[in-house]
Amino acid sequence: MSISNILPVLNRIADSLERIAPPAIDATLLDDDSIDAFLWQGTQKNLLPIRTIQAVPLSLLKGIQHQAQKVMANTRYFAQGHAANNVMLWGARGMGKSSLVKAAILEVNKEQRAHHKTPLALIEVPRDDLRSLPHLLSLLRQTKRRAVLFCDDLSFETQDSDYKSLKSVLDGGIAGRPDNVVVYATSNRRHLMPRHIIENEAGDAINPGEAIEEKVSLSDRFGLWIGLYGASQDDYLTIIQGYADAYQLPIAHEELRRRALQWAITRGSRSGRVAMQFITTLKAELNAT
Repeated sequence: MSISNILPVLNRIADSLERIAPPAIDATLLDDDSIDAFLWQGTQKNLLPIRTIQAVPLSLLKGIQHQAQKVMANTRYFAQGHAANNVMLWGARGMGKSSLVKAAILEVNKEQRAHHKTPLALIEVPRDDLRSLPHLLSLLRQTKRRAVLFCDDLSFETQDSDYKSLKSVLDGGIAGRPDNVVVYATSNRRHLMPRHIIENEAGDAINPGEAIEEKVSLSDRFGLWIGLYGASQDDYLTIIQGYADAYQLPIAHEELRRRALQWAITRGSRSGRVAMQFITTLKAELNAT
């Protein structure tokens, strides 16, 4: 076959590959400061703009005011151009770890806009896309806008090496972590791994101490650890009352208290999430009558 016959075939193949190839990453997308949040799609190496963040207002996050103050202070420092820590929020499920991150970003961005300053970009990085973090960092080096990488519900299991990708980002690696990037993560586990994995690896290792150090070293790279613990009955009822007041629910205080406690018993737990689920049901019921 002659070259003249092969060239059209090669051109068609090249055109097909170009059509199916993911679009080149456009760093200017981050410069649109009307967008507060993005979703990192690691497979496509693409940022998906999120026009509206689904978040509970900071004022409604009751029972975790002390933790909220720490997150807000760190986030403000970062937004204002100062040095800030990577943050790990860990603890009981449903106590508002993810809600606190999103609420803090929205509150700080409101303050930034009020002072005609550039708001932060919240970039959610799914657990399965951690290996593509170097590509995301290369994009963030092309913009001056400050970004919070958000890793929600983070945990690792046996033989899971993805934590090394995140560790490299927290350390900075050979290229260094960009000054305009910090990492916020949430987890039900303080050290991001089940205790039995850490203990088993220590038992099998020639040097148990080194095995433990390797597994817990990731969480050590977060400069700010913030624990959110299970809600007491008083905290739970305070959360319920806060939601009821915000939504102006037409229900007597004692009736609200009685039904909220009954709901918690049926769910077997007390937390911000359980409170929100109760309020959602109650609001629908009251509006239907």
